[in-house]
Amino acid sequence: MFGIGGGEFLLIIIVILMLFGSDKIPEIARTLGKIIKQLKHATDDIKNEIQKSAGENGLNTQDLTAGITEEIQKIKQDVADIVKPKEIETALTKEIEKTKADLDQLTGPIKRQN
Repeated sequence: MFGIGGGEFLLIIIVILMLFGSDKIPEIARTLGKIIKQLKHATDDIKNEIQKSAGENGLNTQDLTAGITEEIQKIKQDVADIVKPKEIETALTKEIEKTKADLDQLTGPIKRQN
């Protein structure tokens, strides 16, 4: 899935938990699930309508969907080029290291134990 391994996925989940909190995660997941379901339903409706219209007009559906499939592949490649997991991982790693260094420098009644 997008070239993300188990450890990277776990790190992303931890960051999401830190950003949004555990009480908002179920709401966000439900919303994303609904959006994905609506998109899938809409694309299925469009696909069925195209196939129905093509069948009524005697057109070959393979010819119609070939161009659409190519465009979908181009879009997928563009999205893959935009989302660069390694760059995100590097940025997150730098922030984590910075936070660790800040915690190591804490002084006062609650000092980090090594």
